[in-house]
Amino acid sequence: MQLLAVLFACAAAFSLNGCKPSATAPLYKSTDIAGIDSGKTFRLNDHTGQPRTLSDFKGKIVVLFFGYTHCPEACPNTLLELSRAMKRLGPDAGKVQVLFVTLDPERDTPALLAQYVPAFHPSFIGLYGTPQQTVETAKEYRIFYNKVAGGSPANYTIDHSLGAHIYDRSGKLRLLSSYGMGADDLAHDIRQLLE
Repeated sequence: MQLLAVLFACAAAFSLNGCKPSATAPLYKSTDIAGIDSGKTFRLNDHTGQPRTLSDFKGKIVVLFFGYTHCPEACPNTLLELSRAMKRLGPDAGKVQVLFVTLDPERDTPALLAQYVPAFHPSFIGLYGTPQQTVETAKEYRIFYNKVAGGSPANYTIDHSLGAHIYDRSGKLRLLSSYGMGADDLAHDIRQLLE
């Protein structure tokens, strides 16, 4: 009976230790979404007109987020945070590719994307597709977006999901960053994935 009590105590201690995070386990500031069944790839054109898929960027950390160039706040703020994160990464910034997918193919022409997206960082790439490709890509990434009418047909906004999808160097979706998390936390998570 005493032996059973000792075995039970050892088993309980072992199971409690199993609940603690490992000292070597990476601790992310973003949400770890490894294993979800979405965000496998896309088929869009970049702002130079070249067809692109996720596999084109294998070997790099890919940070992909959705927005539009006429966005008044969230999209430019996210691009600015990502630009600051790239500065914090120093030489490791060359191992990262930021991709901006437009949800507004009506107004976001390749020329506009080519002017807007790299203005935040020269390595950033704008991606666009047909309206149907945009719908399909947003569905693959579980992105909500909705056109909201403005004062004129050309003056509208788009409500949309926020946050960025972050892939590791093998092309596996790992993290979902939240809007406004800041350049330091983004750089931290990218460094974790680079290790």
